[in-house]
Amino acid sequence: MKNKVALYIYIRYSIFYLAMIALNQEEIAVYLKPFLLPLLLSGVYLSDKFKTKSLLLTALTFSWIGDIVLLFANKGEIYFIIGLVAFLISHVFYIVLFSKQTISNSISNKISFGAGIGLILLYFFGMINTLGPKLGPLTVPVIVYAIVISSMLYFALKGSYQWKSIPYQSVLIGAILFIASDSVLAFNKFYQPIPHASFFIMITYLAAQYGIVWGILNLNQKK
Repeated sequence: MKNKVALYIYIRYSIFYLAMIALNQEEIAVYLKPFLLPLLLSGVYLSDKFKTKSLLLTALTFSWIGDIVLLFANKGEIYFIIGLVAFLISHVFYIVLFSKQTISNSISNKISFGAGIGLILLYFFGMINTLGPKLGPLTVPVIVYAIVISSMLYFALKGSYQWKSIPYQSVLIGAILFIASDSVLAFNKFYQPIPHASFFIMITYLAAQYGIVWGILNLNQKK
C-alpha cells in the first residue's frame, strides 16, 4: 500500500511540475525537478522484494543523477556530458533489468518482432544520419548513447513477447517514450530549437519512467 501512495504522489507532483513548465515558471520548475525521481524511487523501495529490485533502483538512481547534473547544462558542456554518461549508465541497467525478467513465452509472431527490430534500426540510423553532421566533438559519445538506448528498446520489445502479460505493455511503451524524450532533447540541442522543448522532453520522460516502473512492479508482484 505504501508504494502505491508514493507512486500516486509521483503522478500528482509530476503534473504540478509540468504545469509550471507549461506556464513558463522555469524558476520554480528548477527547484521542483530534483524531487521527481526520489518519489518514484520511494515507490520501488517500498514495494515487495523481488530479485531484480536493486537493478531497477540503480537505474532510477542514475537517471536522478542525470536530472540533477543537466540542471547545470547551461553553465558548460561538461555538465551535459556528465549528464549523458549518467543516463547512459541508467540505460545499461535497464537493459540488464529487462534481460533478467522471467521468460514465460516464446516469440511466436516472428514477423511482427522482426518488424519491430527493423523500426528500431530505422530510428537509429535515421538519428545518426540526421544529427551526425551537427555533433562535432560529441559525435562518438552521442553515437554510443544512441546504440545503448536502441538496445534498451530492443530488450523492452523482446520482453513484450516473452514476459507474462502486464497492463498495456507499459514497459515497452515506457521505453518508447524514453527514446522520444531523448530524441526531442537531441534535436533541440544539436539540430534546431523546438518550441516548448522542455515540456515535451519532461512529459515523455516522466511518463517513460513511470511506465517502466509500473510494468516491472506488475511483472514481479506476488500473487
